[in-house]
Amino acid sequence: MGKLDAALTGTVNGPEEDPELDWHGINWAREDRNVRRLRQRIFKASQEEDLAKVRNLQKLMLRSRSNTLLSVRRVTQQSSGRKTAGIDGEVVVTPKGRAQLAMEIQETPFRRPDAVKRVYIPKSNGKQRPLGIPVIRDRVSQARVKNALEPEWEAGSSPGRTAFVQGGVVTMQSRVFSRSHATNPRCVSGSWTRTCRRRSTASITIA
Repeated sequence: MGKLDAALTGTVNGPEEDPELDWHGINWAREDRNVRRLRQRIFKASQEEDLAKVRNLQKLMLRSRSNTLLSVRRVTQQSSGRKTAGIDGEVVVTPKGRAQLAMEIQETPFRRPDAVKRVYIPKSNGKQRPLGIPVIRDRVSQARVKNALEPEWEAGSSPGRTAFVQGGVVTMQSRVFSRSHATNPRCVSGSWTRTCRRRSTASITIA
């Protein structure tokens, strides 16, 4: 395996010196498979109520290079807010910049987040809604953590849940909902969205 292949391996853990990363040379289908497979393992372990395995897999996701690469790509290349800067005024719009950001986050994934940039969005009633805009690096960190936690939330959202679909929306094969969910039209229709989830409050401690 060459140095570039080693840099792009999806689930390698621990510190490792990366060579210059070729953003255009990344096999995105492979990176997506790595993350999807790990999400499915977290989902299955959560369904089986194996909490120790869930936490270990979530830690593995947080150290996954594939997760970092896909999160950087989502935030800096695919998101509609990719050109919106945070309090530091920085955006990442070039392949070289994205590769550098991915390597920096992979080397030092856990740090104190920066303050958010506060802006106000006009509402139809004439009032304003406050909006906090994190810096790019913190947005990538949020996307990485979401991939670790979301499968557990998905597995615990309903006792009738029989399938997991990456992306946050899934069709239920069973329409057994709690009383609070039954009043939500999107829940009653059978589409399980973020507004219908019951989320776990468990935290992850990274050694």
